Amino acid sequence: MCRNIRTLYNFEPPATEDEVRASAEQYVRKISGFSKPSQANAEAFERAIADVAEISARLLGELVTNAPPKDRETEAAKARARAAERYAA
Repeated sequence: MCRNIRTLYNFEPPATEDEVRASAEQYVRKISGFSKPSQANAEAFERAIADVAEISARLLGELVTNAPPKDRETEAAKARARAAERYAA
């Protein structure tokens, strides 16, 4: 359920608004237990996603590091290799 929650900090190019929103949506889904809320909860669900995305974007903008930015393709290749090793059994 939370596969879109990824590290978004210190990448070149920086995380997009869509990536931040996707992670926020997965977070709200996880803590609420709903993959899709009922109509009665839809407004609160969407508001929570917007709030989490806003706060996440602010956090990403305020963090500082001396480490060089990571490359998305390199990190994706590492993740695929870990997954292949994990699920090879």
